[in-house]
Amino acid sequence: MLSIHKTINGQMTKLDKAEDGCWVNLTYPTEDEMSTVTALLGIDPGFLRAALDEEETSRIDVEDDQTLIIIDLPAVEQGDAVVYSTLPLGIIVAKKCIITVCLKETPVIRDFQDGLVKNAETQKKTSFILYLLLQVAKRFLQYLKQIDKIYSYMERQLYKSQRNKELIQLLDLEKSLVYFNTSLKANEVTLEKILRGRIITLYEEDHDLLEDVLIEVRQAIEMANIYSSIISGMMDAFASVISNNLNVTMKVLSTITILMAIPNMVFGFYGMNVAGLPFDQFWWVPLLITAVICGVSAVILKWKDLF
Repeated sequence: MLSIHKTINGQMTKLDKAEDGCWVNLTYPTEDEMSTVTALLGIDPGFLRAALDEEETSRIDVEDDQTLIIIDLPAVEQGDAVVYSTLPLGIIVAKKCIITVCLKETPVIRDFQDGLVKNAETQKKTSFILYLLLQVAKRFLQYLKQIDKIYSYMERQLYKSQRNKELIQLLDLEKSLVYFNTSLKANEVTLEKILRGRIITLYEEDHDLLEDVLIEVRQAIEMANIYSSIISGMMDAFASVISNNLNVTMKVLSTITILMAIPNMVFGFYGMNVAGLPFDQFWWVPLLITAVICGVSAVILKWKDLF
């Protein structure tokens, strides 16, 4: 999908065609859309295709008068459980405009299109890119807080559960945190390259904004590391708890089996056609013997903490 926007009188406005100072957004573009952008704006086709590779990592590439910045965006995948992942976002800085390329529609891009990001003007390329990077960092922090809430809920469920479902969901969260941590560190390296001022021109007011972005990214990295360590430790602890609960259950069932075997043995003897059994003329004798043996066995098992 191809869309063109430009800041006019402080408002993000959608345009029908590209012009100087505009922002061109490509979301899962078709071959025709990429050919159109290449022909009209003279963009390197390799730059457009770079962000369409899901395995692409955060990096910066400069070719002639065009600059490609690839950063990782957080994404949510809905299924049997909520799983978080990352995908690349390509930012191409050309002479007349800025082009963004992404495989999926994301809330970050949608916020810019809806004009929800204040002070982000398409004519100011550097500040627009930095505001975009800031929104990405804030989105990482938002998803990390969601992961923390999901983890807290799963923790309460694990206290009263003996199933593997909750542990598997925690494993998905741990995997999401690994993706986040790896992507955030790559984004940090890219931001540090931008901070040197050799990739894109940084004005005085841009330095403060870029430092804010770096602070947000480093905070997200620290949060991801902390949550990953907590979840990893709790998974081990709850795996032990579930195993211990199973052992306790099996111990109780084994004790009940032992006690239920005693009446079978006693009545089995008295049920055979064998002469000479003690007190075989009294029907209540097997009941009394069974009760005594079961009582003694129960006391012994309780004393051994097996019941």
